[in-house]
Formats: sequence, C-alpha cells, structure tokens
Amino acid sequence: MSWNEPGGGNNGPRDPWGGGNQGPPDLDEAFKKLQQSIAGLFGGGRRGGGGPAKGGASSALIGVVLGGVLAVWGLMGFYQLDEQERAVVLRFGEYHATLTPGLQWNPPLIDEVITVNTTKVRAAGLREVMLTQDENIVEVSMSVQYVISDPRDFVLQVRDPEISLQHAAQSALRHVVGDTTMDLVLTEGRAAIGLEVRDRLQQYLNDYTTGIQVSKINIDESKPPAQVQGAFDDVIKAREDEERVKNEAQSYANGIVPEARGGAQRMLEESNAYRDQVIARADGEAQRFNQLLREYRKAPEVTRERLYIDSVQSVYANTNKVMVDVDGGNNVLYLPLDKMVPNAGQPRSSGGRSGMNERDMREISDQVTEQLRRDLDAAAARRGGR
Repeated sequence: MSWNEPGGGNNGPRDPWGGGNQGPPDLDEAFKKLQQSIAGLFGGGRRGGGGPAKGGASSALIGVVLGGVLAVWGLMGFYQLDEQERAVVLRFGEYHATLTPGLQWNPPLIDEVITVNTTKVRAAGLREVMLTQDENIVEVSMSVQYVISDPRDFVLQVRDPEISLQHAAQSALRHVVGDTTMDLVLTEGRAAIGLEVRDRLQQYLNDYTTGIQVSKINIDESKPPAQVQGAFDDVIKAREDEERVKNEAQSYANGIVPEARGGAQRMLEESNAYRDQVIARADGEAQRFNQLLREYRKAPEVTRERLYIDSVQSVYANTNKVMVDVDGGNNVLYLPLDKMVPNAGQPRSSGGRSGMNERDMREISDQVTEQLRRDLDAAAARRGGR
C-alpha cells in the first residue's frame, strides 16, 4: 500500500503500517512479525488464538532436499582406480589407507584421495660442471629414469620428492665424477659412471624415504669446458690416430706372419723333398752299381766294352765336334760329327732319347779307329824310310 492511498482518517493519506495517524511505525513490532513468519515456515510458530501452524508441507520439502543432498554426497564418493594406479587416502588430514585398483568409495569432504601412477616411467635431467679426480673441469649431462615404488612415502614423507630427486642426483653425480679421472669421464668410463651413480642415488632416495625407484641412468654427454674444447679435440684426434696406427700395424702383422710361416713351411718341405730325392738317387745308384758288378763278374770284357760305349755315347750326344790326338804324330784329327751323322750334337729330346743311337756310335767308332790305324801306318813308314 502506498503512502498516499486514500482511506485514512479525515480523508488524509493512509498509513501502510495500519496505524492511521498514530505517528511513525514501530520497528520492534515489525521485526517481531517477520520473525513469527519465518518460524511458521519451519513449523515452530502459532497463528491467531493458538491453533497448529500450517508448516507440514514445508517440513516434507526440507526432508526431500536433505535426502537428495545425502544421495549426491554418497555418489560423489565412488571412483575407479586403473591397474597402474594406487590411491593414498587421508582422513581428516591423517593417513588412513593405500587402495589398490578397482571400484572404491570414500566419504567426500572427510577423506582426501590422492591417486599415484606406480608404473609410469618418469624422467628427470640435469647438467652440471664439476671437478674430476685429477683436478680437471668437465661438463656432464645426465638423465634419470624412475618409477614410484611406494605411494605412501612419495605422498607423505617428503614435501617435494622430485626436487629431492634432483638434489640427490646432483650429489651422487658430483661424488662419482670427483673420484674419476677426466679421461674416463670423457671416453669409455661413462657406462661405469652411470651404474655407480644409480646405486648411490638409490641409496640416497631410500634414506630420504621418497618412495622412488631408479630404473636407469644415462650419461648423455660429457665434454670439457668450451674454453679448452679445441685442445681436447686435438688430444682425442691424437688418440684416434694412435688407435688407427695400432690397428694398421696389427693388420700388417696378421698378413705378414702367416705368409712368413708359409714360406718357412715351404722351405722345410722342399728341403725334405731334396733330402728324399738325394737318398733315393743314392740308393738307386748303389743298387745299379751292385747289379753292374754282378754282370761284370759274369762277363768282364762285354761289360767293360758296354760301359765304354755308354760313356762315349753320353759324351757324343751333347757335342758336334771331336778332336783326336794321334800318338807319335804331329797332326790332330778333326771329326765333324754334325756332318757325318744327321742330328748329331742335338740335345736330348723330352722323351729322354739322345740324337745318336748305338748303331751310329759304332759306325763313328769304326771310322775313328780306321783313321787312327792309317795315321799310325803312315807314321811308321816315315820312320822306316829315315
């Protein structure tokens, strides 16, 4: 009702508080009426002369609302854990349980559920510049692969376990590199350094109860500082040249030694063959001589003539001229065998046969004998005439 609505006394404006022209409204009375109206909604107030309040419907509505809220609250507590996950449950901020995979329920707003993946391989990297055992500076880049082995320790024991992992990895790397020479850090010692760093880092993490299991450590890069990189490159190149020269020398040795051994073995085989040949030839000559001796004892004249003919044949077979000196004379007899006998004086053929056979030899011998006889007769006649 507006202030200027007609109906008041003396045709004046009407008071919306129902007080007519009795003055300003009573604030205490107004608050009291408002309080009674609110109490009636919740069934705690009375109207008029003390009858029951009409709040039954309001109470039913409030019950339905509360039931719905409880249902939603209960449904919010269901969740599913995968096979690779574990859940750490905190009840009113205190550790309660560690849950395994499956369908789980925890009261919302009472329990805090922290899900942790225990099979995922995580990685952390760091790069440090440090001193070696021989007081040289090296720069090492390392990567750490790890998994969460204990979800409770990972969540509750350390405030930030991954930061603790970084600090522990730095400490372990500096400790191991500080006990190693620079040559091993830069060359073939990196694998051994990685294994030692992993063992030491795992010991640190177990002491801190971080719940982290280190699976592998890789030394990605190790190099000297940039200021002396050129000098180190020269040293590495010199070492590579040394290895190359060693390999070439070994290759040459592998080639020359078997060849020398083969030559020595060949010489031994040749000497053994020559020895066997000489022995066999000597045995053959001895046997031939024994056989010839037996034949000579049976027929000395025939055997002697045969030996003479064979000797002359072997000599004449390789010459084409013969000079014969006459005893008691001043002339030298010249016999041109190459003209007298065809094919005389030619070397032996591949078949082992001489160019002059036995018949030819006999003819030549007869001619030589006849010529010598005539020369002797002529010489004797000259001496008799004197």
